[in-house]
Amino acid sequence: MWAILAAVIATPLLLFALWSWITLSFAYSTGERAGYVQKFSQKGWLCKTWEGELAMVNLPGAMPEIFHFSVRDDAVARQLNITMGERVTLHYQQHRGVPTNCFGETQYFVTQVRRVGPAAQP
Repeated sequence: MWAILAAVIATPLLLFALWSWITLSFAYSTGERAGYVQKFSQKGWLCKTWEGELAMVNLPGAMPEIFHFSVRDDAVARQLNITMGERVTLHYQQHRGVPTNCFGETQYFVTQVRRVGPAAQP
């Protein structure tokens, strides 16, 4: 009886842990985006995650496109805080199917930040 109850409880937990590991270990896509970090904060009641917005401006005076991202590494979060307001390139990995928001609110996880010069003027 107890063995069946333990198996009924352990099996979903094991499947959840396995699915989480798979979705966070293998990236669906990777890439980079350049722009200005306009918002970056730590959010959450129970699971604190770093969430941010990158304003990507194609032409001066044009409305920026907003790229929402998450950060799992505290070292990357510190680097992002240092470069606020500067033009940066964010290297990211897209992880689809992550079963919970405890790892981040978006599918895009920033892995590296690099400062770049000002945008070229046309």
